[in-house]
Amino acid sequence: MIFSVAVEVRPLEGIANPEGLTIERALPALGFTGVRGVRVGKLLRFELDAVDEHHARREVEQMCEHLLANPVIERADIHLEAVGGTQ
Repeated sequence: MIFSVAVEVRPLEGIANPEGLTIERALPALGFTGVRGVRVGKLLRFELDAVDEHHARREVEQMCEHLLANPVIERADIHLEAVGGTQ
């Protein structure tokens, strides 16, 4: 079965997010006021061939643990959607 996968990786609360802070500081200079708490993360999208949703989720969790996210400073939220049969 083919799954559409989206992994949202973002810094844990309390972890410095310099990119978000830079954006937050720059927005008022562009006329956007009242913005605060900007946090920048990353979104990874891909397709995965797996037997079922359980196996797909477990495989993506392992990808996150080994490469896609740093569990010490980041949180990874996994979103799966079945999109078709096997390729």
